[in-house]
Amino acid sequence: MLEIEGLVKVYPGGVAALSGVSLSIPRGMFGLLGPNGSGKTTLLRILAGLLAPTAGRVVKDGVDVTKEPERLWPRLGYLPQDFGFYPGLTGRAMLRHLLALKGVSSRVGLSALVDELLERVNLGFAKDRRVETYSGGMRQRLGIAQAIAGDPDLVIVDEPTVGLDPEERLRFYRLLAELAEDRTVVLSTHLVEDVAMLCPRFAVIRFGRLLAETSPTEARASIAGRIFEGFVSKAALDALSATGRVTQAHLVEGRNVVRLFVPEGPPPEGLAPASPSLEDAYMVLMGAERRDTV
Repeated sequence: MLEIEGLVKVYPGGVAALSGVSLSIPRGMFGLLGPNGSGKTTLLRILAGLLAPTAGRVVKDGVDVTKEPERLWPRLGYLPQDFGFYPGLTGRAMLRHLLALKGVSSRVGLSALVDELLERVNLGFAKDRRVETYSGGMRQRLGIAQAIAGDPDLVIVDEPTVGLDPEERLRFYRLLAELAEDRTVVLSTHLVEDVAMLCPRFAVIRFGRLLAETSPTEARASIAGRIFEGFVSKAALDALSATGRVTQAHLVEGRNVVRLFVPEGPPPEGLAPASPSLEDAYMVLMGAERRDTV
């Protein structure tokens, strides 16, 4: 169990990145969902023992990570959002270099471990190709290979699917789901789809504050019967958007389709009941936060 207790982080100049975040994260996959700049990366860096909080603590299996981060590091796998590679190295050489930097060893030898890890993340076919020839998804899988070296029981990944095409994203989802079967995986993302596909439970963070800790099923159930959908004119869409309760708007054959959260009473004329999605629930939370901070 990973316990986060009252984390506060205030940067020089008085910028508060986190404001009293508390969470209990069990084994398996757990999502941190929020827009860019919400404080997710700051939280992950504190969880990884790379950044000291202003207040609060993180406890992993009885160890206070904020006081003794070096006790966590041998059991940690971390894939930051911007992971650097040497583009001229082959995948095998790059991974071997990263494992040497981490101090990872193996009874079968480092070369054999490198090959084993590359096969596990489905990069064995490309191990002798230069990293500069890798797609975005292949680079992310190489990053995961270094993160899981040493069989860590906590893996932290920050925005791992950004920039991936749909096929690579699905491949990466399967890899992360497999990792979460026997360890804790904390996934930070601003993409609702990532959470819907992977996370039995997740937290929503905005402006450094915890807005909710829930599951996809619970989040959808919380707005059941209050989501409505239909075609509207451009003027009507603008008017509805001004209320802050539009959860989704898109075009179908050149016509505006809107999904609207109606907390009470009847919907506007022309809108029909719709099954709530996780995107709807997330946007309702974001809208409530905006109104609370005005």
